[in-house]
Amino acid sequence: MRPNKACPVVLSSSLPAKILLFRHPQAGVQLVKGTIEKGETPATAALRELAEESGIANARVIQDLGCWDAGHLGQVWSFHLCQVEDALPEHWSHQTQDDHGHTFVFFWAYLDELPYSDCHPVFQRALAHLCETLESNLRTH
Repeated sequence: MRPNKACPVVLSSSLPAKILLFRHPQAGVQLVKGTIEKGETPATAALRELAEESGIANARVIQDLGCWDAGHLGQVWSFHLCQVEDALPEHWSHQTQDDHGHTFVFFWAYLDELPYSDCHPVFQRALAHLCETLESNLRTH
């Protein structure tokens, strides 16, 4: 499976773990995700997308969480667990330079209280897959 989308995953350092999500002004709650450019590795694309969509520029990939077939428009997502060097606020807004200059509102959600009803079905499936992957990783480490 060759990925064409990169998805950086940022978890809180506090327990119970929370995941970073954002509200798109027209498309509901989402994970950061974007196209892997020609010649770019999925991990590099994940960090670029994180910076473009959230303003977080001081992150690094700490684990490859594998690929997932989204079953939507031929998208195969590559998930990358990212660690951010500085503490992040509970919520913030970031105006993108791409995606029509939308303002995205970022927030943290507990993994066992995800806002599925506010997500497009593809993001509902992506979050469910990601929770299974994270849970599996915790059991094996």
